Amino acid sequence: MIVKKMQALGEKRSVIREIFEYGNARRKEIGAENVFDFSLGNPSVPAPDAVGEALIKMLQESDSVSLHGYTSAPGDLGVRASIAEYLNKTYNVGAKPSDLYMTVGAAASLSACLSAVAGAGEEVVVFAPFFPEYRVFTEQTGASLRIVPADETNFEINFDALADALSEKTAAVIINSPNNPSGAVISEASIIRLAEILSAAEEKYGHVIYLIADEPYRELVYDDIAVPYVTKYYDDTLVCYSFSKSLSLPGERIGYVLVSPTAKEHDAVYAAICGAGRALGYVCAPSLFQKLLPHCLGMVSDLATYKLNRDLLYEGLSSSGFTLKKPDGAFYLFMKSPEADANAFCERAKKYELLLVPGDDFACPGYVRIAYCVTTEQIRRSLPAFAALAKEYSL
Repeated sequence: MIVKKMQALGEKRSVIREIFEYGNARRKEIGAENVFDFSLGNPSVPAPDAVGEALIKMLQESDSVSLHGYTSAPGDLGVRASIAEYLNKTYNVGAKPSDLYMTVGAAASLSACLSAVAGAGEEVVVFAPFFPEYRVFTEQTGASLRIVPADETNFEINFDALADALSEKTAAVIINSPNNPSGAVISEASIIRLAEILSAAEEKYGHVIYLIADEPYRELVYDDIAVPYVTKYYDDTLVCYSFSKSLSLPGERIGYVLVSPTAKEHDAVYAAICGAGRALGYVCAPSLFQKLLPHCLGMVSDLATYKLNRDLLYEGLSSSGFTLKKPDGAFYLFMKSPEADANAFCERAKKYELLLVPGDDFACPGYVRIAYCVTTEQIRRSLPAFAALAKEYSL
C-alpha cells in the first residue's frame, strides 16, 4: 500500500521549486535574458579555483579504488580529523574526530539530528521565518513543529513568544544564522540569552533540550558581522553544516554534524545520529567530496559579488519605495509585500517577469523572499521592472 503522506510530498513540490520550474518554462518561451528569476538559493559565484585543482590532482594521482570506495559509515577518519583541527583552530571548540558525522549535505544533517532526538508526541521549536523543509524533516520523525512568531523589527529571536513555546514536550530548538530567508544574523547577546533560557528549561522539565544550529550560510556575512559559534554558549548543541554555500558546491551534497564535545549525553546522541543516518540510508557521504575537504577548509567563494548584488538590490528596491531590512548575511532579501497577500503580490510581479517567493511557507505572511545569488547583470536589468511594479502600488 502506498503511504499517502509520502505520495503527497512527492506530488507537491515546495513553493520555491514550483516558481523555479515556472521560470524554466518562461525562459524557453521568451528567452532567459527576459526572465528575472529570484526564486532559488543556488550559488551563482564559482567555487574557488583550489576546488577544481584539488579534484583534478586527486583524480590523477590517487588510487581510484580508495578514492571512490566506501568510507566508514560516519565518514573518513582522516577527513573528520582535518575538520576537527580546523574548527579548533578557528573557533576553539575542542572538537575531536569522534564528534563529527559526515553527511549528504545539510538536509541529511538536519534529518539525522531530528530523527535522533525527536519522536512521536514531542515538539521541535523553530523561529519564523524558517526554511520550509524544517516541517518535513520534523514531521517525518513523528514530532510536530512549534512555531515562534517572527520579530519583524529585526528577524532575530522573539524571546517574548519563546517562553510560551517551550514545554515538557520540547525535544529540540532549531536556529538558522545567517537566516534563510531574512539574512539576519543572531547576535552573541541573543545566543547567550537563548542558552540561559534553554538551560533553565532543561532543569525545569528534567530532560535534555537540543539546540540544532543549521549553518550552511555561516561564512556568507558582510560588513565584518560575526556569527557566534553556538557550542561555546550551550552544551547540548548539534551543529549542522554544509559546504554547499561556502564552496559553491550545492549539487555535491557534502556536509557534517558536529555533536558538541560538552553535550551531556554526548556518546548516546552521537550513536543516535549514526543510527538515524543508517535508518535513513545516509551512511557514507560521497567519498570523493569527503576527501576533497581537507584541501579546501577555510576557503570561501568570492563574497564580493554577493555583497555587490545585495547593495545594488537593496538600494534599488528602497529607492522604489519598498520596505525591507538590509541583510547581514546569506544571499536573500526579505521584503515586505505592499499588499497583505504576498501570493497575490508575487502573481502580479510575474507580469514584469519578476519571480519572487511569498513568505507564507516561511511562516511570515506578507513578506517575499528575493534570492540575489544571481548575476549582477540580472539585478541591474531587473531594477526597472521592480520600479514599474512599485508604481502599481503608488509607492
